[in-house]
Amino acid sequence: MKINTGQLDIAEQAISPNFDKRPENEVSLIVIHCISLPAGHYGSDYVRALFCNELDCLVHDDFADLQGVKLSSHLLIHRTGLVTQFVPFDKRAWHAGQSVHRGRENCNDFSVGIELEGIDTETFTDEQYKTLLEVCQEMLDSWSLDVADIVGHSEIAPGRKTDPGPGFDWHRLRSQLVCN
Repeated sequence: MKINTGQLDIAEQAISPNFDKRPENEVSLIVIHCISLPAGHYGSDYVRALFCNELDCLVHDDFADLQGVKLSSHLLIHRTGLVTQFVPFDKRAWHAGQSVHRGRENCNDFSVGIELEGIDTETFTDEQYKTLLEVCQEMLDSWSLDVADIVGHSEIAPGRKTDPGPGFDWHRLRSQLVCN
């Protein structure tokens, strides 16, 4: 697995229109999220449709609040461990919203967003952890980051966001990463 010209070589590419230029060419934070549409349902194409502005919000009652919403993330790791990339890493995805990390606001400016297919009250699959570990290790190596630079959405938007939630095993991820 390698990052080449802003893309993860193992990822299926489904480029979202919901991104823009980073104010500075900096990646110094990795933000872990979770998402499923509808909540708790897996294996559909609805998340891809949401990030690519193709979601028919009339298909399900849970989608009503998503009408006109423009969101994206750099990566989505499916329950199977497969990866879809929506935004190149050198671009700013729209995943963190109002956020602060170590006193710096607007985390989208300097972060990469990784979505795990799931909800914040359930556990994630072994396949997701395996892929997430490999992806995070490649990012740590490529951008000279530290394990402390990997946070949950809940940490940068407390009170507003709860993901990836209590079902996410931070020790499992962090204990296996190696920093150079």
